[in-house]
Amino acid sequence: MTEETVGEWGGWRAASEAALYGPDGFYRRPEGPAAHFRTSVHASPLFAQAVARLLCRVDEALGRPEVLDFVDMAAGRGELAAGVLAALPADVASRARGYAVEVAGRPEGLDHRIEWLAEPPKGITGLLFANEWLDNVPVEIAEADSAGIPRLVLVRRDGRERLGEPVSGAEAEWLARWWPLSAEEGTRAEIGLPRDEAWASAVATVGRGLAVAVDYAHTAHARPPFGTLTGFREGRETAPVPDGSCDITAHVALDACALPGGRVLTQRDALRALDISGARPPLALASTQPAAYVRALASAGEAAELTASGGLGDFGWLLQPVGIQPARAAEGPLGGLLVDVPDHEEQ
Repeated sequence: MTEETVGEWGGWRAASEAALYGPDGFYRRPEGPAAHFRTSVHASPLFAQAVARLLCRVDEALGRPEVLDFVDMAAGRGELAAGVLAALPADVASRARGYAVEVAGRPEGLDHRIEWLAEPPKGITGLLFANEWLDNVPVEIAEADSAGIPRLVLVRRDGRERLGEPVSGAEAEWLARWWPLSAEEGTRAEIGLPRDEAWASAVATVGRGLAVAVDYAHTAHARPPFGTLTGFREGRETAPVPDGSCDITAHVALDACALPGGRVLTQRDALRALDISGARPPLALASTQPAAYVRALASAGEAAELTASGGLGDFGWLLQPVGIQPARAAEGPLGGLLVDVPDHEEQ
């Protein structure tokens, strides 16, 4: 790479924005994100079925409106939106409208019921679901210098870094509140302010219903001391180089994103509340209905992956109700998700 193509020094936010979403950016490449990393959507159709079940519960909480919206943020190639519509019962599907929000063009062969948009529609009545979107909202990186002062990290197109000016203004305020750096030289943080703003804008498009963000996440009691910025290329983790050749991602401070009334829980707990448990089928089924047993065993394996500790089960779910108050009673359609329910009651 020549000095000319490497370019000038700049912040990670602008560099990632160009590398991911620019004219030749990673998310505009024809092969799509699934060629480079595997999300819960790609791991099992059970995930789309669980989201469809969630949409049905939102439908019930809203009193079964005439039109029920499902919005898939950062839709990739529309896999989740298509899977959710396919999994809905007929009475709900007849009222459902699907939207896929993505910077790339509409893929060929996508379900004609799904409208392809660059921005979410306004006045949503239903469910806005953002699976692994916020981790790709670019942010600035801060690093403590030898004096313990948080400074912006500057980067060039080849991934080389150096320290810039001290963090100031709203970014400094965000760091002080949500991710205060220690004075140890080299400690790092991702300044999540753009993600807070992006999430608030997405939630604002919901007139009545529920907004959900699902992502790699951490909360204030367990921030990683050296940050989480990384890259993915062809299924492998790699150095985050902002040249458009790889995904650039960092875990999300979901507690900072949460608006009043929001709740953060693990994917494991969320999916269990949506009847995805990973429990093995009874062995007796193997002798009475062997084909059904094999199918149930495969489904249990997929559910176990979606809820696994140390894996997808540790993802965070941020649930943000808008215009509905189902959390007042555990027996409500969304009660098991928006309020804590004792284990014996969930079972």
